[in-house]
Amino acid sequence: MIAPKLTSCNGVGILLLPAQVAALRPSLTKGSRCASTSTRLWLPQANFEKKGIQEKRQSTFTDRSHLKHARRLVVKLGSAVITREDEHGLALGRLASIVEQVAECQNEGRECIMVTSGAVAFGKQKLTQELLMSLSMRETLSPTDHKREDASKILEPRAAAAIGQSGLMSLYDAMFSQYGVKIAQVLVTKPDFYNEETRKNLISTLSELISLNIVPIINTNDAVSPPPQVDEPIGGKGGKRGIAIKDNDSLAAMLAAEVQSDLLILMSDVDGIYSKPPWEEGAKFLDTFTSDLRHTIEFGQKSKVGTGGMDSKVNSATWALDRGVSVVICNGMLDNAIKTILSGRKVGTFFTENTLGGGVSTESLAENARTGGRILATITPEQRASCVHTLAELLISRQSDILDANQRDLQEATKSGLAKPLLSRLSLTPAKLRNLAVGLKQIADSSHKNVGRVLRKTRLADGLELKQITVPIGVLMVIFESRPDSLPQVAALAIASGNGLLLKGGKEAAHSNKALMELVKESLATIGATNAISLVSTREEIGDLLSMEQHIDLIIPRGSGELVRSIQDQSKHIPVMGHAEGICHVYVDKDADLQKALKIIRDSKCDYPAACNAMETLLIHQDLMEGDFFSDVCNMMKKEGVTINAGPALNRLLTFGPPPAKTMKLEYGSLECCIEIVKNVDEAINHIHAFGSGHTDVIVTENREIASSFQKRVDSACVFHNASSRFADGFRFGLGAEVGISTARIHARGPVGVEGLLTTKWVLDGVDHAAADFAEGGGRNWLHETLPLD
Repeated sequence: MIAPKLTSCNGVGILLLPAQVAALRPSLTKGSRCASTSTRLWLPQANFEKKGIQEKRQSTFTDRSHLKHARRLVVKLGSAVITREDEHGLALGRLASIVEQVAECQNEGRECIMVTSGAVAFGKQKLTQELLMSLSMRETLSPTDHKREDASKILEPRAAAAIGQSGLMSLYDAMFSQYGVKIAQVLVTKPDFYNEETRKNLISTLSELISLNIVPIINTNDAVSPPPQVDEPIGGKGGKRGIAIKDNDSLAAMLAAEVQSDLLILMSDVDGIYSKPPWEEGAKFLDTFTSDLRHTIEFGQKSKVGTGGMDSKVNSATWALDRGVSVVICNGMLDNAIKTILSGRKVGTFFTENTLGGGVSTESLAENARTGGRILATITPEQRASCVHTLAELLISRQSDILDANQRDLQEATKSGLAKPLLSRLSLTPAKLRNLAVGLKQIADSSHKNVGRVLRKTRLADGLELKQITVPIGVLMVIFESRPDSLPQVAALAIASGNGLLLKGGKEAAHSNKALMELVKESLATIGATNAISLVSTREEIGDLLSMEQHIDLIIPRGSGELVRSIQDQSKHIPVMGHAEGICHVYVDKDADLQKALKIIRDSKCDYPAACNAMETLLIHQDLMEGDFFSDVCNMMKKEGVTINAGPALNRLLTFGPPPAKTMKLEYGSLECCIEIVKNVDEAINHIHAFGSGHTDVIVTENREIASSFQKRVDSACVFHNASSRFADGFRFGLGAEVGISTARIHARGPVGVEGLLTTKWVLDGVDHAAADFAEGGGRNWLHETLPLD
């Protein structure tokens, strides 16, 4: 079946079948085209001026995630963006990057218009060279009248614009031609917008160029441009007042409204809008700007190289927003700013009429978590324990609500084709909820001596005592996939340790997470700390959350190795605690009890194959290949539905055996594993160090000496003897639950419970002590006496 084609007429989408498209082609007149590289068809009726700017239309986008659907873009390049920092010529590298992004947008089917500065800067560069040559002669004739350093000062900007305009367009033409994109220069003066006839002609020209898949590049004719004007009627007598064309910001806003652009990007040398000049104390960056904030902002001075300051940009942006154009003000120096904006990421300030969808921004949630966490840290241990007990009881009393929500998630996930291991993690059952409740009560009962516990006490001198005590880390950000049971576990650990918490769950568990979060909030309300924990349910990318180092102290990812590695790679300033992979080994020694070994192997692999503590590689001592043990292992795994892959040594040993493993360093996360043969315990340990992930490794043997050596030498977070790898779990360790398993070597390691979410601080009590008292002749002496802990 041939897919239908989506056409656009006057900004309205029309669905045409291939036969209809073919029928229309003969009737197309000049000004229409059928793009060979696009599925869209532009029809000759596209006259943008019919509606004009007088009619206020609703903004196309109310959320950043919608920006990827922007079809028509106006990109304004400020003088500071394309001018070098020394103001001598253009920043060619930066300009080339922006051109590449605009060209990519155009080639993928969007319609792009550029409003550019730069003619004066380009002309000044050329004129300065001519003046320097001329001044060499003038200095010789009259050294006191003319100096080389005066060259740039005596240049007339209008003359520079006249010189630079053609050169600037030639540069754009050369750059865009590299991507097969054609451009056209549209040189305007401000009166062109205040005259009905010229304004209509301008918009008609832009309409024609867009229909021909040409990028119009617009600039004011600075060689003859008159002084700025006050707001005047546009579009004839009695029309509503438009925006004064005082700079390229207002020019871009006017054009974006006239051509009914979906998105206007104003690129400058600033990151976006701040609540006050960014260099002033207390200035707060605004990633979203709504019109109700207009009179609460203080603006700095205008650009040093252009005519438009921040006040002008905001005026232009809000004016365009009132006419249905979404706007982003961003820093044009950022790499791939345009593409990043279109991907929905938080770059610059997004102008919208939607006040955050009636919700709360992530920054506000993080600030609330900081405040709420301080409440948790200062209340009594009994209050924290009571809150966790309440949450445990709610998991049982509200079981039906939780399971109903989970069933909705499972149904949607099944329809979307979610992988079976993830479906298993997503599923909640009455048994899981009961175990959760038991674990949470363990956390509550063991939480009385977590926060404020004295670790060290020293009498430094008479009357001067020092204590090291445990305190919360601050605000945690836990990002997890699929497993909604993680939410109450992590929440309980945060409450018991006095930490504020942000939770970012996967969309596949949205209903379950929402239901569980309601219980967490209800529990927190009993101790007056409702906002200490929040579920981040916005559509922001994880990359945006990882940039909030001023609000978040520690990130803990829970999920696939791909997720954890991605978080570790992206987080530049916030510490990440976790493990990227769970490549766990079980080594069966020659002195093993083989029945015990089969039981441990089965449990390690088959109890919950999607877990990070499941066995992925089985190592067998070569002497055991002489009996029936290998056959027994294969038969057991076949019965359990486990797919076997052979390591290199096993593959060489067997003529007809399992297929060779693609790699020995793989976390299968399913009913699949690798079997490899080793000569002895030393080779097993070397294999684990070479291919393991430092998570959990097991030895099965009756030789206590070999077991002890294995446990000392294997450098993993968990090392077990004659026990399943599945015991690497916070609940099974008696921690109540775990916030995650860490393979890091700093701070917490292995299953991380409450203690792993604490740090320390030093508390010193004195009388009137001063450091000078302990100098020679100061009268006081050091004792450094270790005191017993209370």
